[in-house]
Amino acid sequence: MRKPRTPVLLALASATALVLAGCGEAGGGGSTAAEGEGSDAPGCAEPAGGGRLSIATGNTTGVYYILGGGIAAVLTDNVEGTEATAEATNASAENIQLVCAGDSDIGFSLADTAADAVNGEAGFEGDPQSVQALARIYNNFTQVFVRADSGIESIADMAGKSVSTGSPNSGTEVIATRLLEVNDLTTGDIQQQRLGLPESVQGMKDGSIDALIWSGGLPTGGITDLVASLGDDVRMLPLDEELPKLQDAYGEAYTAGTVPSDTYGLPGDVETVAVPNLLVVSDAMPEDVAEDVTRAIFENLDDLAAVHPEAENISAETATDTGDVPLHPGAEAYFDEQG
Repeated sequence: MRKPRTPVLLALASATALVLAGCGEAGGGGSTAAEGEGSDAPGCAEPAGGGRLSIATGNTTGVYYILGGGIAAVLTDNVEGTEATAEATNASAENIQLVCAGDSDIGFSLADTAADAVNGEAGFEGDPQSVQALARIYNNFTQVFVRADSGIESIADMAGKSVSTGSPNSGTEVIATRLLEVNDLTTGDIQQQRLGLPESVQGMKDGSIDALIWSGGLPTGGITDLVASLGDDVRMLPLDEELPKLQDAYGEAYTAGTVPSDTYGLPGDVETVAVPNLLVVSDAMPEDVAEDVTRAIFENLDDLAAVHPEAENISAETATDTGDVPLHPGAEAYFDEQG
């Protein structure tokens, strides 16, 4: 465990540098469960220790950041000798890099991005990461909003338009790129804006952006602001027709989801694409630390639900369903104890 490099309200340094660094080269831990199961990735860096836990979250107006702050408070209050803090990041892919490099101890990540990381695929091609999961938590919902005057009625209509695909190296960017690809588009076919959610919302408000793609929990504060500010001048696109395309191309990590109308005051429910979220850690995190952290989170879900309602969707019944990402032995010990 180590102290975060920046205060909670400051964004981290460039994600690009982190990706180029590749935490597979960061040195680190000894034999792990992941390596024992045949992983080609070297172990992640050893945590620094010292009673501090750093949680890599996401954009400041997203659920990762809000819930990450709640988890930090829960860990500080319930894990003896621990001081935990949350830090703003570009989310999934960057968080995996931070965790494996030893610069953060816990990270939020979309399950599809985390699977790419451990398998050395897509943005992690040839550079598999030895991260493990503490748990599957709640689902993210892909939320595509367009200006009413943009002429965009579908993903295919985004050709030639100014579209925010999310922060660089974020899970949102992964999904945005894949939505384009299954519609025979690339980022070169749009006027791509690689912006965080606050900047994307501002661009929609001032008309410099025609559409934004966002993957987050419900409700996401930045999206609430967008709809409240623009009203009928903004619309959410349904993605039910995109789901089978994504599943055919990228697998069953993508499932059907619904954004209820009352989430943002929309005219009706909107069918979209959902992806599970994971909490990931270094394979070098000591088993007792991982077990204590997992216990504190799952035994204080009411406190987390008071921070953000998505915590109500975190359940021990689905927590171990982490797909291609191996469950950390310490977390596994906790869930085994629960029967």
